[in-house]
Amino acid sequence: MKSAYELAMERLQKESPSSGPVTEDLKKQLAEIDRVYDAKIAEREVYLSSARNKSRDPEERQKLEQELVDERKKINAEREAKKDKIRS
Repeated sequence: MKSAYELAMERLQKESPSSGPVTEDLKKQLAEIDRVYDAKIAEREVYLSSARNKSRDPEERQKLEQELVDERKKINAEREAKKDKIRS
């Protein structure tokens, strides 16, 4: 008898089968994308954290914190879109 996990994985595989084994070249490309986008996130974190720490206004600090969260989401979405494009 199969576990719920195994059944879910089978359904997932049927819905979107993988394109095959991951080659070394593909791994390098994906790692490069991760490196670039990690750097972008770090850059935004430094900038916005610095601005947040300088601010005395609690509302402004909250706004900058939310901006940082939004920037991370946006950059991670771009990263995943690039990775998906390379994988296909």
